[in-house]
Amino acid sequence: MRLRLFRASCLALAAFAAGNLQAQSPAAPAPPRTEEDTVNQIMLPDADLDTVLNVYEQLTGRIVIRPQQLTAATYNLRIKQAVTKAEAIIAIETALAVNGIGLSPLGDKFLKVVNIQAVRQEAPEMITGSAFERPATGKAASKMFTLEFARAQEVAPMITGLLNALYGGPVILASANALLITDSISNLQRIETVLQHIDRPNTAGMKPKFYQLKDAKASDLVNKLRGILTGTLQQQIGSATSYSADDRTNQVILVTDPRQHPFFDDLIERLDRRADPNTRNEVIYLKHAKATDVVNVLSRIISGTNTALQRQGGTGPRPATPPANPNQPAPAAAPAPTIVSASNSQGDGNNEFSSLMTVVNDDRSNAVVVFGTSDDIRLVRALIDKLDIVLPQVRIEVVIAEVTLDDQHASGISALGLKIEGDKLVGFSGTAVGMGATGGAVSRGAAVSGSRDLAAEISLNTTPRSRNNAITTQPAIVTSHGKQAKFFNGETRPVVTGTIQSAAGVSTGLASSSTVTQQQIGTTLTVTPFIGVDGAVQLDLVQSVEDVIGEVLVDQNKQYVIGRRESTNYVSAKSGDIIVISGFRKNSSLRSSSRFGPIPILGDLLGSRSRGKTVSDLVFFVRPVVLTNTPAIDNADAFRRIDSWPSRDEVKKELDPSYVAPPRSAVDRLLGK
Repeated sequence: MRLRLFRASCLALAAFAAGNLQAQSPAAPAPPRTEEDTVNQIMLPDADLDTVLNVYEQLTGRIVIRPQQLTAATYNLRIKQAVTKAEAIIAIETALAVNGIGLSPLGDKFLKVVNIQAVRQEAPEMITGSAFERPATGKAASKMFTLEFARAQEVAPMITGLLNALYGGPVILASANALLITDSISNLQRIETVLQHIDRPNTAGMKPKFYQLKDAKASDLVNKLRGILTGTLQQQIGSATSYSADDRTNQVILVTDPRQHPFFDDLIERLDRRADPNTRNEVIYLKHAKATDVVNVLSRIISGTNTALQRQGGTGPRPATPPANPNQPAPAAAPAPTIVSASNSQGDGNNEFSSLMTVVNDDRSNAVVVFGTSDDIRLVRALIDKLDIVLPQVRIEVVIAEVTLDDQHASGISALGLKIEGDKLVGFSGTAVGMGATGGAVSRGAAVSGSRDLAAEISLNTTPRSRNNAITTQPAIVTSHGKQAKFFNGETRPVVTGTIQSAAGVSTGLASSSTVTQQQIGTTLTVTPFIGVDGAVQLDLVQSVEDVIGEVLVDQNKQYVIGRRESTNYVSAKSGDIIVISGFRKNSSLRSSSRFGPIPILGDLLGSRSRGKTVSDLVFFVRPVVLTNTPAIDNADAFRRIDSWPSRDEVKKELDPSYVAPPRSAVDRLLGK
């Protein structure tokens, strides 16, 4: 009885709200309604949720299950014109959704009222077909969108902004490549339309085009396109656009939207032009340096630059290493210097070598052949200008004196009248640095002008008349910084190094022939100068003295027993200082006889005889003089010596064709000069 009264009151309320208040029996059942039934108007001013749901029940014929606590909001729904029942239902469902109320169907008879945020978890209506089969309404529903071409992971971020955030966004089903979306039916219809345009094959609307190139190489042009079309520009032309090279036909194959064809037409036309090569060759002729030495230095610099860039993670093309000198064996591996290219303050190009950089020496023309870019050649030329300079030169004068010692003198220095006082070697007009055979500098004073030759400077007699001393040699040589100079004074003796026996004939038997080489025996002085910017000279001195101390037979061949003494010194001196080295002693046995009578053998037997032993000391005097590269100054000493020659005028005439001999004085004519 109560149930019938409740239903009757609900029908009466619905009829009142719809403006359809004709007189009818309360007990009479409501006539069945169809979808085409119309509602004259709906007037719900400031109605609560319960009232709205009652009207919805009457229009749908479903029972609405309400929560215990309903939303306290009020609804203002006014439809003043006649509408169909379906349209009235759409209006009420939309009004509920706008106010955060969702309806979840429970079968065909019940509806459950839930908060709109929880609709997705409360099994809303599931649309299996197209969303357009439902009327566009604000009622919440779910739909599975299965994609055919696009990937669900890529599409989801693009459509998230189109969805109502209260429904929780799309659910990605990666294995099915589908999206489960819960939203209003009207919004689902819009999402379905959007996905119809997105879910298309990549080649949809794409057309290929072939570009036959005239001057450029296809692969090179494609690489240029890839370098140009990056970043934002690549996004604008689309990821589906592709271009590749066919070097066999020298074509570029483009697949893209036809609307982009004019863009590529213009770009490829401008790139397909004849251009001069970026690399070139150049031959740089050297004036002073050796091509081999310069190429070795350049190779180390280039390889060091590449190594430094690789350590820094540089992206420049640096894998190539300049080829080794073809005329020399590869040098021993050395730690490559860490070289970082300096910034170009003049702004005239790049200061890094390219991977195409190659340098080769041509010893025949003493030139460096460079292959590379314009920047490579510019950098190499700048380096060569700094390397191709005249190295400092030094004239090294040497006097080797052999001094015979007696009981009063213990060394050759004292026998020559020289001595060490304090830390200076004194006894002649020049300034000297004294050294023993075992090394150790004594002193160095002020530089000597070098106006006289070294023999005159040390006040020694240049002709071996004295019994106690004799100058064995006094050479002079000019060498450059770091270049070795070698002096030798002695003799060469034949030495048998092998014997070959062969059959000479039946009667003569075996014949033998010997291989003979010449062995140097004497005094050797090797000097390597290192010249400082202040005129100081560091000398690497190696002294070696060899003499024959006996003979032995080896395979019936006489061989010499060579006594060898050697010392190594490293000394610093100023230009013009005299370095004195002593301590090389030699013992000699002397035999002499005088003939008595004209008969050779009898006279020798009856003549007087004498035997004795002598001790001699070798004293080396070395004077380095740094040259100024001014002929008038550097050659002054040589010209002074020429002035003492009888043929001085002829020599000077050969050296200088414009030379005019001065008139001879009366003294010269008298002396026959």
